[in-house]
Amino acid sequence: MVEKAEISGPAARSLLVKSRLARPVFFACGWLCVVIGVAGLILPILPGTVFLILAAWCFSRSSERFETWLLGHPRLGPSVVAWRARGVIPRKAKLWAGGSMAAGAVLAWLGGAPGWALAVAYVCMGGAAAYVFTRPEG
Repeated sequence: MVEKAEISGPAARSLLVKSRLARPVFFACGWLCVVIGVAGLILPILPGTVFLILAAWCFSRSSERFETWLLGHPRLGPSVVAWRARGVIPRKAKLWAGGSMAAGAVLAWLGGAPGWALAVAYVCMGGAAAYVFTRPEG
């Protein structure tokens, strides 16, 4: 079981949203992000780790129990913990992200997407790639 090293005790509880409406929304969004994140770990076209990081953030505002579960999960937790602790992205994840974006760009071009859509996609992918490849490796 992984302890919440960066925030624990009363400080962690203060992140929980007090609103009776917002907490279930954050909780549902957390589970949606877990599902998408797991799919992203299997499918090369989805960024799995990003959604797991977002899921942990949603759970930190809705359920300390599920945040702890996600952080302690042997397959899903390590990348989220590394991101929270040091803001790192493993080299393997960077290479997968870059390869997936390149494959997506080629598929969009081969699929005959309109020029404006290709331009928007390439700008977004370029920005995402720049962000990913400028993060420290861990």
